[in-house]
Amino acid sequence: MGARIEEDKSQVRTKGVSSLKGAVVRTPDIRGGAALILAGLAAEGRTEIESIHHLDRGYERLEEKLSKLGAKITRVED
Repeated sequence: MGARIEEDKSQVRTKGVSSLKGAVVRTPDIRGGAALILAGLAAEGRTEIESIHHLDRGYERLEEKLSKLGAKITRVED
């Protein structure tokens, strides 16, 4: 998505950019998935989020709720 991320042993450092770009991403866990949704909504272009089973377990009807807030979000079944 364009952010600079550095991993060093048990730490992760991020350096922001002026704008994120849409990308295909995979959710690592529930909190990471929520962060990717927010990043995708802020990004320029289209973001596809794979492996959303973590999100389904933790957030009921998430795409419906975000759509009511003005998000352009669609669930695509495989």
